[in-house]
Amino acid sequence: MTENPVAHDAPAAAARDRRAFLAPLLSTLLTLPMALLVLFYAGMSPMACDSCDGEAAAAFDAGFETAWPVFLGALVVALLLLAACWILPWERRNAARRVLLALAAPGAVLLGTVVFTALIDWP
Repeated sequence: MTENPVAHDAPAAAARDRRAFLAPLLSTLLTLPMALLVLFYAGMSPMACDSCDGEAAAAFDAGFETAWPVFLGALVVALLLLAACWILPWERRNAARRVLLALAAPGAVLLGTVVFTALIDWP
């Protein structure tokens, strides 16, 4: 039986991480349902001002026109963070970066929802 000489020469930091999929998987399982839920919330929010008229409706519409693209941008950032944590090479030296990206994805969804809610002048 021969040993692999490359395995002994490779530094420990560049070794393949067998558990590299855990952080992106958990982040994906958390981020995607959360993003769909808050997308439903944001999509239904114009109904909060269905009975509004005049100045209240104008204020709500102005806030919503600003908040909606910001919210969609936050969801795109969350998806890009998810993609980045999956694409990052599965080496031990990237474990901290992968976990950080995996934690940032649901954080981007939460931050986008908070900013969306804050930008709208609710009736």
